[in-house]
Amino acid sequence: KMDDDDDDIPQLSSHALAALQEFYLEQQQREGMKTSQGFNQYSIGSIEEDWQLSQFWYSDETASCLANEAVVAAGKGGRIACVSAPSVYQKLKEQDGKDFSVCILEYDRRFSVYGEEFIFYDYNHPLNLPENLLPHSFDIVIADPPYLSEECLQKTAETIKYLTKGKILLCTGAIMEEQAAKHLGVKICKFIPKHSRNLANEFRCYVNYASGLD
Repeated sequence: KMDDDDDDIPQLSSHALAALQEFYLEQQQREGMKTSQGFNQYSIGSIEEDWQLSQFWYSDETASCLANEAVVAAGKGGRIACVSAPSVYQKLKEQDGKDFSVCILEYDRRFSVYGEEFIFYDYNHPLNLPENLLPHSFDIVIADPPYLSEECLQKTAETIKYLTKGKILLCTGAIMEEQAAKHLGVKICKFIPKHSRNLANEFRCYVNYASGLD
């Protein structure tokens, strides 16, 4: 009888089921990150915003502009660090073959799909960085602190100052202008960055060198 047969179907334990679900999820993520049918694993939006982590991606135009600025500022063979600015990192990676190197410092471990260029970063521990990330080893650091608070900016500033040889490109709210000058010695640019979704807070860029953003 059918009822008897149903009793014989093996039931997975909840632990095994959870493990299986996790495996399928990882498989889906791996498949999703593969370049197929023209899909670019570095395109903005390939990893979705997580608002709980205060993530808001730049518009394509803004990300391109900031990436191009970083390449020029870094110079030939330059090293670029993107701190909490994954959409700029993704735009830089789209310029594959250009003469520069880049890494991404990010709290969101989904970006670990980018391999060795991904460095787990928590602004609450600004100098908790891998040993191979030597001080003053980047020609430019681009940073977009996740929160509009002086504490977040101050801690992120410690990381920026540790990493950069000198050049800083900071993206944060217009209300942070005074604190940005205080902690990083940066000045506001004329260029107005835009996000793929409109934010309530006015957003600006700040630099400490003669940039192409004015």
